[in-house]
Parts: sequence; structure tokens; C-alpha cells
Amino acid sequence: MAFTKRARRKDTTRETAWERGKRFGAIVFRYFVEDILLKIESKKQKRLGHTTQNESEGSRATAPFRYLRRSELWLAISLAACSLWDPKAFIALAGWLVYLAVLWALLPGDWVEGLKLRDGTKRKYKVNALGAMLMTLGLVGGMIYNNGPQTFTFLYEHYLGLITATILWSYTQSLLLYLWSFYGHPKLLALNANSGYHPHDFWLGRELNPSIGNFDLKVFFELRPGLIGWALINISCACEQAVRNGGKITDSMMLVLGFQGLYVLDALYNEPAVLSTMDVVTDGFGVMLNFGDLCWVPMTYSLQARYLAFNPVELGWAGVAGVFAVHMIGYWIFRSSNLEKNNFRNGLNPKNLSFMETKRGTRLLTSGWWGMSRHPNYMGDLIMALSWCLPTGFNTPITYYYPVYFLVLLVHRQRRDDEACHEKYGDDWLEYQKRVPYRIFPYIY
Repeated sequence: MAFTKRARRKDTTRETAWERGKRFGAIVFRYFVEDILLKIESKKQKRLGHTTQNESEGSRATAPFRYLRRSELWLAISLAACSLWDPKAFIALAGWLVYLAVLWALLPGDWVEGLKLRDGTKRKYKVNALGAMLMTLGLVGGMIYNNGPQTFTFLYEHYLGLITATILWSYTQSLLLYLWSFYGHPKLLALNANSGYHPHDFWLGRELNPSIGNFDLKVFFELRPGLIGWALINISCACEQAVRNGGKITDSMMLVLGFQGLYVLDALYNEPAVLSTMDVVTDGFGVMLNFGDLCWVPMTYSLQARYLAFNPVELGWAGVAGVFAVHMIGYWIFRSSNLEKNNFRNGLNPKNLSFMETKRGTRLLTSGWWGMSRHPNYMGDLIMALSWCLPTGFNTPITYYYPVYFLVLLVHRQRRDDEACHEKYGDDWLEYQKRVPYRIFPYIY
């Protein structure tokens, strides 16, 4: 189409080998990532002992192969389809998004200016995600206090249906936004997703800041539905544990609720900091962010609480103290390093940190946390990720998938950042690498 070619000529940047490799990665990853979620849930269902009548009978048989009768086969297919296609889960998801959008509009909040975009403009964003979180926690807490934990197990019980709902919603929304990026008034496009190769551009998101008036969709989905939803799923899992254990919640569950709840509250409290991230400034709003924000974060990050709901673990005081220490070390590194970066990007340098000037006129930190490694915030994040899993014990590796996945994700992202920064800064980046040689972990990597 003619208009797509005009847009590409206007906004295209040179594709690196790294970016070309992502074309294949976009196709492969998008077809397999949803299956990971469904397989995790399937393993959990088996652990709980959710089996068909035929499986129970077959377990008593000596034959190596078991067969479902035709009636039982159709019953199994019907039950599986009903679990995946859950109308209540779809209604709950739609209601959740509408509820959050209403809170965005009605709750008071400051309008914060973001970083300058490459067209020279600066967008303003309404900051009130923390208020939305606190109001939601108040409503949920009041319901549980007045009516008991059994009134808030819906998210636990409809978990599989919610996975399906969020997957379909994220893909549908991504498709609509991708199509819309070709029409209407001229739009600012994401440079790394304007290649003309549709699977790649669809995955990364073609338009940089899709909005409805002053309602920025990408920034809205970046924090609110997924992070607040993650906290609510954890609470629902704790309610399920309380129902199963006569009203008692284990110390391990309390640690998971506290650690991950603190992470969510901290992210929402520091909402303005997200405006300077790559997600907002560089990446488009495609499947990668839609799926990650709406589905991957709440549905997989809550796995530890979900495991503890049906497999309670008591750590004791020594175990609690050890896990708590690991978490606080990670949190301190994560928050203090991000604060250094955000202050510096906004023209503040309260610690009088050293930096190097580049030919582009920008400055790169070379002391403080950012002198120890190029991504100290990743290091803190990974230490916290480990602390979230430790309360589940060591009886299964499944609950430790998150730090492993997160390590792979952050190493990939760090290498992508290095490639982009080398192209952006040229020889200055090579000099910066000499001054700050470690990528994430000092003296290790």
C-alpha cells in the first residue's frame, strides 16, 4: 500500500543484525509463549488430583495403555473446552479494564511531562495508579473482612479461563492497534517496528503512543491491569489457602504477599519513573507489551502464591529472616539504582555522581550504582525474583521458573540495549564500556 511505503521512508532506521534476528524470534516466541502458561496450569491441575473418572479406574488396571470410552472422551473434551473458554473470566476481565479506566478518569492525579520524543514533542500523563491500587485494596479488604475469605476465591478458581481471556484480549487489541496505525492522522511510529515485515512489526507494535485523546493506552496498560491484577490474584490464592486450612495463612504465603505486594506498590508509587523507560520512549505497543502487561505478568508472577494455596509451607522464624534479608538486599539495589538513573535523566544529581559527555550532547553515568555495572537495577530485580521463590521451598523446580526466565529476558534485553547504544553513541559507547565493563553483575557478567 502506498501510504505504508511513505511512512516507512519517513521513519525507517537501519536494521541491525540483532533486529533482523528478532523477525524470526517474533514468529517463534509468539506461537509458543502462550502454551507455557497453559502447561504450567495443566501441571498444577494434575498436582491437585483433578482427574477424570476413567483415569481413576485406569490407575487400578495393570494394562500399560488405557482407553477412554467414547462418552468419556467427549466429556473430557467438553470439560477442557469449558475450562479454557470461561465466559465469567471474559466478563471479569472486561469489567476490570473498564473499572480501571473509570478510576483513571475520576481519581485526582498530577499530569506529569514525559521525556522529549524524537519529533520534539513531550506528552503529558495522568499519574494516579497508586490511588487506584489503594481504592481497590480497600474494596477487596472490606469484602473479605465482612464476608470471609471464601468470597474472594474467584480469581483462583477461574485462573485458566483468565489466561485464555487475557491472551485473546491482548492479541485482539494488538491487531486493532496495528491496523489503526495505518489510518487516520499521521502517527509517530516506533523505529524498531516499522520494517514492513508484518509479523515483526505486529509483535513489537508499529505506533509508538496509541492514545484516545489524552488517554495513553500503552502507559495505562504498562502498570495498572497487570500489576494490580497480580496483587489481587495473590490475595485470591491466600484466600483459597485460608479456606483449605481453616482460616490459617502460612508464613510463606505472607512473605510472598508482602514481597510481591511491596513490589507492586513501589512501582505504582514511582509511576512517573516508568515514563523514562524503553517501553514508553522507544517500543511500540504491540503483542510483546500487550501480552506481557495483561497476561504474562499477572498470570505467571503469581505462580508462587498459587502453589502455596494448595501446598502450604511453614518456614519458621529462621527461614523467614533469611528470605527477608535476601529480598531487602535486592530491593535496596533495585530502588536506589533506579532513583539514581531517574534523577540524572531529569537533570538532578544529588549525589554528585561522575559522568562522561558524549558527542551527542548527552551524559552517561560512570559512578554510583551505574559505575558498578551497566544495569544494576537488573541485578536487584533478579535478587528479588529469587526471594519470591524461596518461600515455596525446594520440592519443585516449577516455582523457580521466574528467576530463570527473568535472567534470560534481562540478558537478552541488556544485549539489545548495548546494540542500540553502540549505534546511537558510536565510539563514545566503546569508551563507556571501558569505564563500566560489567553488564549486570560486577565481576561476574
